[in-house]
Amino acid sequence: MTAVLRLESRKRVRGSAILLVVFVLLSALYFSMFPGIQEEMDAFEEAFPEYMFDLFGIEALHTIEGFVAAELYAFFWSLLLAIYFAYVGAGLIAGDVQDRRMDLTLSNPVSRESVVLQKVAALWVPVVALNVGVPIVVYVAALAIGESFDPVALAMVHLLSIPYLLVCAGIGLVLSVFVDHVRIARGTALVLVFLLWLVDGVSRLDPDYEWIGDLTPSRYYDETAILVHEEYAVGDAGILLAAFLVLVAVSVVIFTRRDI
Repeated sequence: MTAVLRLESRKRVRGSAILLVVFVLLSALYFSMFPGIQEEMDAFEEAFPEYMFDLFGIEALHTIEGFVAAELYAFFWSLLLAIYFAYVGAGLIAGDVQDRRMDLTLSNPVSRESVVLQKVAALWVPVVALNVGVPIVVYVAALAIGESFDPVALAMVHLLSIPYLLVCAGIGLVLSVFVDHVRIARGTALVLVFLLWLVDGVSRLDPDYEWIGDLTPSRYYDETAILVHEEYAVGDAGILLAAFLVLVAVSVVIFTRRDI
């Protein structure tokens, strides 16, 4: 009953380990830089136009919370990791369909609904690995340079990111069940998640168009608000989780009705 889940989980281990190592190296790089440039942050903030900070949601760069939120989470976590989850989601079904492995899977006593749900459930591997390993590294690295994080805020920036990352994976999943060619599904998912992230940032620059950002998943996850202001938008996370469940449900319906 869980053969697909076990197989898919094993396939996610290597990629999750590589990503964890990447974030460890990035954390080491940024934390080693912070003590040397902390005193220059005021001049840095004055050198750049205000819209750049509004676009990327950057503030309080002179603090360790604001610096890490801007340098590590605002780009690498909210964009690149989101793209990774969209990429993985886009290959969950389309990859097996293209390689004809799906025919073999469905020849076993397993329903199409179960196949989709087990493949999605295998995302627990990168979700757990990254959201357990990275905060530990960040917390220890801060202590190593004489700084510290509120452990609750650090835990919440990761906990509240999970629904956001799952929505990005859900976007890829919908494309995966709709498109036969895995490269097209993955490429479309990458572009779509990037555009949604960009639309969210650009819409913040003009109050008349800020409402457009409400249609993007990144609007409901604000790493700076969590780390700098300790504001935990649990309701926004609930909206993202509901959106993820809708995307999974849509994917199940499409996959059960299509010919392979």
